[in-house]
This record gives sequence, C-alpha cells and structure tokens, in this order.
Amino acid sequence: MPSNKKEGIIFGLFMCFGMVLIMSVYNSALHGFSSYSVEKALIQFVITFIVAFIAESFVEPIAHKLARSLPYDQTKELNFIIVFAFCMVPMMVVIMSAYGTILTMITVGIEGSILTAYLKTVALNIIVALPSQLLIVGPISRKLLCKYIKPAIQNTELNG
Repeated sequence: MPSNKKEGIIFGLFMCFGMVLIMSVYNSALHGFSSYSVEKALIQFVITFIVAFIAESFVEPIAHKLARSLPYDQTKELNFIIVFAFCMVPMMVVIMSAYGTILTMITVGIEGSILTAYLKTVALNIIVALPSQLLIVGPISRKLLCKYIKPAIQNTELNG
C-alpha cells in the first residue's frame, strides 16, 4: 500500500490504468467491437482514463474514511484492502457508469429510457469491476508499487 502522497498518486495511476483497460474492453464487448477503430479506441481510452483518475481523486478519500470507520479487524492489511475495495468500487462504478452511459448515448445511441440504460450499465459493470479490482488490478498494482516504485522513491530520497 502507498505510504506517502507520491506513492499514492502513482498507485492511483496504476489502478486507474488497469481498471479502465479492463472495463473498456468489457464494455466494448458488450456493445460490439464492430464500430471501433484502434484510433477511436485509444482516444476513448485516454479520455476515460483522465475522467476515471479525476473521479478516483474525489472518491478515494471518502472510501478510505468509510473503510476506516467500519467495524472489522483493521490490524490485518488484507482486511483493509478488501473493505476498501467494497467501499471504493461501487462509488466508482456509479460515477463511471454515468460517464459510460453518456458516451454510449453519444456514440451509438440508447433505445428506451436513459435511467434504465444507466441502471443496467451499473449492474453490468459492478459484476466485473469488483472481481477485477480484488483479483487482478489491485494485486498487480500493489506488486508494481512494492517492486519498482517504493525502491526508486527510497533511492531518490537517500541520494537526493
């Protein structure tokens, strides 16, 4: 887990990159890949990444505070990681599903009610986002942080 602001920002970038990648591929598969070009997908990825990172910067402190306020054994880091994910992911899904619904409405259109489309998007996204966060993106991001970023930051602080 990040131990300072710089590590927190880098960790957030890793998490956003991984989650946006997985959720973009998933949502593209739901809507069909036929309307996408590589250029269009890359532009959409970059914009979505920026939106997700901004959303994460607002949601993370709220989720952190909520996770710390709940009754569970906080002495074990794994417990906090799981509880934090259960606090963070639903909030991010609600925000990013609104973004996704708007994007879908603009790019391919929505049949029927926008509210129904949004609620369907939230339901479809939560079932992939939470396991992806807990089983793939979170562990990879923590491993990258511990293996490459923390030692690099410590070396910079010692030599600088």
